[in-house]
Amino acid sequence: MSEKPDFNANSGDSDNKGTVSYANDVIATIAGLAVMEVSGVAGMSGGVVDGIVELVGRKNFTKGIKVEVGNHECAIDAFIVIHYGAKIQEVAAAVQESVRKAVENMTGLKVVEVNVHIQGIQFEKEIKEPEPPRVR
Repeated sequence: MSEKPDFNANSGDSDNKGTVSYANDVIATIAGLAVMEVSGVAGMSGGVVDGIVELVGRKNFTKGIKVEVGNHECAIDAFIVIHYGAKIQEVAAAVQESVRKAVENMTGLKVVEVNVHIQGIQFEKEIKEPEPPRVR
């Protein structure tokens, strides 16, 4: 049984100096950080749990990002939650551009596609009026 390693992207340089490979988590982290920089993004979705979209905290940027890496190129899927009122098409386009630029600049890999999946909308939290103190 041979298992495929979790890293398989090589830089295009083959000049007897060796190769550079990227772990999938490295590409996912770069993409996750780029997603969170976009205005209108509330967070990334870690998946659907009992019909409720689970928002991922800011500590784990690889959740909500799926990466397919080849030798010279990669494809990325971002599962996001946006703020209510944000223009979805503009946010999605900004996410695609931010992710593409970040990954290509940092790794040299060509990003062939960035698929944005809107998993939910986050509403502003209601401002609750303080309850009056109870008198016994």
